[in-house]
Amino acid sequence: QVQLKESGGGSVQTGGSLRLSCAVSGYTYSKHCMGWFRQAPGKEREGVAEIDSDGVITYADSVKGRFTISKGDAGNTQYLQINNLKHEDTATYYCATALGYCDGFATFHYYGQGTQVTVSS
Repeated sequence: QVQLKESGGGSVQTGGSLRLSCAVSGYTYSKHCMGWFRQAPGKEREGVAEIDSDGVITYADSVKGRFTISKGDAGNTQYLQINNLKHEDTATYYCATALGYCDGFATFHYYGQGTQVTVSS
């Protein structure tokens, strides 16, 4: 059974930084895509960053230059470094994983339960 668990969310002031972590268990496919999504109140969920098993990375335009996705050496952990946080980054952040290569946030098979990020001035 595939399980994903996020951690690292919290309340920060604008301009601050956070590092979100996601522990993945029960997933043994060599070709996979790992990613992060977020959903703000009243808005649809949006993909913000994804990385495939070859290390190819894609970011949403809204977060380029401030978000950095990475994977742990063992491949069962992924991270999202968020710098220069803005009020509009307030959302629940979810990690996700999918079989095969990344396809622009279109296909993900497993999601975590989310971690809240709140940015205040």
